[in-house]
Amino acid sequence: MTTRILSELSVPIVSAPMAGGPSTPDLARAVTAAGGLGMIAGALLDLEKFAAQIDSMRDVRFGVNLFLPDDPTSADVDAYAARIAPWFEKYDAEPGVLPRRDDFYPEKFRWLIHNPVPLVSSTFGTFDAAEVAAFHEVGTEVWCTVTSATEAAEAERNGVDALVVQGPEAGGHRGSFDGSAPEEPLDQVLAAVRAVSTLPRIAAGGLMDGFDIAPLLESGAADAAQLGTAFLNTTEAGTRQVHRDQLTETADTAVTRAFSGRPARGIVNEFMLDNSEDAPLAYPDLHYLTAPMRAKAGAAGDPSALSMWAGTGHLRARRATVSELMSEWAQQLGR
Repeated sequence: MTTRILSELSVPIVSAPMAGGPSTPDLARAVTAAGGLGMIAGALLDLEKFAAQIDSMRDVRFGVNLFLPDDPTSADVDAYAARIAPWFEKYDAEPGVLPRRDDFYPEKFRWLIHNPVPLVSSTFGTFDAAEVAAFHEVGTEVWCTVTSATEAAEAERNGVDALVVQGPEAGGHRGSFDGSAPEEPLDQVLAAVRAVSTLPRIAAGGLMDGFDIAPLLESGAADAAQLGTAFLNTTEAGTRQVHRDQLTETADTAVTRAFSGRPARGIVNEFMLDNSEDAPLAYPDLHYLTAPMRAKAGAAGDPSALSMWAGTGHLRARRATVSELMSEWAQQLGR
């Protein structure tokens, strides 16, 4: 089983939508030019930047990812803000303010209906059946990021076309619907999803080259792969230099809510070690709360208080162009 978009790929590799800077239109364009599918990270952008990035891609095949809004929790964000106050003092930063909880999702959804794109994927939940139908009506294919069989079954009931099956090895935010961080490894999640759904599966989590992907394709566990960390050190990525440096200088990664209020895997640093146990489940509250501190740390080239999302294979990330990596991976896949 396949989809229109997947059938068009000469290399079954999708660039992960890495919100917050690493994913750029240049990166997405280069992945598509090399036979894969480039993704625009629509999250954490205002509507003007969102539209501009998408419109810059209109001459090539691409997809757009959206974060679905989280419901507010009863977490005590003020208590966490008080706990991390010394970190704000260290960087002479003020706590950030939550502008809007929904990441402008209603406006982004309406814009995509009036300005259709080839593909839209969701993270943190599934589009409901009416939203999926609306996308299909304008010719847009729909994917959903899932971390369990239960989530996969719900997404299939709502009519999505394919599933991005994410394991805990993946860098960045876990795509779970409820903010949890399931620990079953990718191969087990793929098997569980395959048992309940016949939809095409795009594997994500810890995959760094064609040799990692090939066994999944050959066994039928997956129909394609989504790679993010493998692209972090490419010329086209928007990754900060301090983040690039830490890809090879720091071995350990861990899952934390300390920076954003949702579980996400990143390179271990002092802020994570100090605050992970106390960080509440409160996204995007903590994302905006810590944003000024993270910006100051990044500008100073200081990795100790910067969220540096990366998967378990990050030490294998290489400095190269997207074209060079995609060509090498295609050869490894016999394409």
